[in-house]
Amino acid sequence: MADNDFKTELRNTKVLQGPFPETNFDEFPETPHDAFISWFHEAAAAGVKEPHAMTLSTVDEEGYPDARVLILKNVDSRGWHFAVKADSPKGKHITKNGHAALTFYWPQLARQIRLKGKAIALPDEESALDYQARPLASRVSAVASKQSDILVDREELTRRYAETEALMSTNPFVGVDKWRVFAVAPQTAEFWQGDSSRLHQRLQYVLDENTNGWKKHLLWP
Repeated sequence: MADNDFKTELRNTKVLQGPFPETNFDEFPETPHDAFISWFHEAAAAGVKEPHAMTLSTVDEEGYPDARVLILKNVDSRGWHFAVKADSPKGKHITKNGHAALTFYWPQLARQIRLKGKAIALPDEESALDYQARPLASRVSAVASKQSDILVDREELTRRYAETEALMSTNPFVGVDKWRVFAVAPQTAEFWQGDSSRLHQRLQYVLDENTNGWKKHLLWP
């Protein structure tokens, strides 16, 4: 396909085809935590698939941003929770740098949520409980995988999976020591409501470190 043909295809691909729900940011909660939970429930009710899927962005050793999609585990006063293997690239990035960003996008509602702050390791006991709650097959795949290393062929993966599965038949919690749950404690959080007119609505929460409270203000589209 010629470059211009693909450019035209992209230009003609539909985007922001409403109608979308009404949003009144004047009535939003005082914390981004409560606002997120409210919007999440609306996304789930609207039939958004995997509304708990989010993009985690970290910073690698060379200063480049690195992003991937993970599943949200929880939201509480400490932040937005997710789990990773400590020796995975994202685990290493967080351990060394700590800066992280999360992005949620629900196209059916034209809503996006962006959070930016520090990823804080939660207590080992919580990581162990999260690991325990994972299905056995998920634990096997997590331990069997040498995440992001070069894979010679699929047979190697199949063989390692079988070996790990046999090991876990006698000790189902192998690998728990490398399982980490982090919480992103945001310094800023933005709620974006798209509009077909492109006059999008944006609300930003900013943490006041002196009072540990949140300030809200609107942003230009």
